[in-house]
Amino acid sequence: MSEGFNTPKFTSIPKPPQPDASSDLVQLKVLATGLHRLVRSRASGKHYTSSATAQGIPGVDGVGETSDGQKVFFLCFKEGGSFAEYIKVPRSDTWTLPSGLDPIKAAGMVNPALSSWMPLTARCDNLPKDFSVLIVGATSASGRLAIPLARSLGAARVIGCARNEEALKSIGLDDHVVLQDPVTSSDFSKLGHVDVILDYVYGPVVIHLFKSMKPTGRVQYVHIGSVASYSDPSALEISLPGSVLRGMDLTVRGSGMGSWDLRAVGKAMDRLLQSLLNIGEAKIGVKKLEEVETAWNQVGDRLVFVP
Repeated sequence: MSEGFNTPKFTSIPKPPQPDASSDLVQLKVLATGLHRLVRSRASGKHYTSSATAQGIPGVDGVGETSDGQKVFFLCFKEGGSFAEYIKVPRSDTWTLPSGLDPIKAAGMVNPALSSWMPLTARCDNLPKDFSVLIVGATSASGRLAIPLARSLGAARVIGCARNEEALKSIGLDDHVVLQDPVTSSDFSKLGHVDVILDYVYGPVVIHLFKSMKPTGRVQYVHIGSVASYSDPSALEISLPGSVLRGMDLTVRGSGMGSWDLRAVGKAMDRLLQSLLNIGEAKIGVKKLEEVETAWNQVGDRLVFVP
């Protein structure tokens, strides 16, 4: 397949040769690869990591099989190219798939799992024992996944914030805050102190949250995504009053490629893969790779392509 800021096209080419024996590359037969929001965004040229002249094979990760039959999870953030039958990646960017972890599940869930795992492991520091987490955008696919992952990393209290109250009540939260319209009507009074804020929404809700909070100690805020900008492009930016920064012990960070590097991901990957064994089954659609043109813009469940 090729990409050039449009829908990829399925193309057949000869099987590539194996890497030289002295190479640090390993050739994998791709078993499953996910169509993540990141993949679409990079292919469209809209993601901040997109090349100015995109031309190549889309895809950033997947599960593959080595020539000796070992199943591994792999990353190819830099090179791209997982939407293929075979791929060559550095050996250092592969991790043995734990026994019992389904390749489809791993291919569909690692990317959204990293959206909360990396903030908690690489962008927060000195979290207290039994820390508390507020997830803004908790009913999104990544937000839902953040709930059990935060608990696996030691969170004792997980609060969710989103618009759909019925959904908030059904996803295993300790407490929740319903976002109102306008968001300045949202009631954060019962929130209490939280140690970490994982934000998938951004925009006006962040400022309202900061102004409403009454923390009793340090708060670490991590910006992850900008869901609010899908309906309001102006939500990509916020105006943060200086009084907020002076009025509480607040640390503001972002999480994404650039705020951490692949070495940090590599250190986290084995434990993350093990944690996915304890996560309930997710709704993941499966399509053949040759169906990419019709499935590329499909909405709904997460989608994984297989050869």
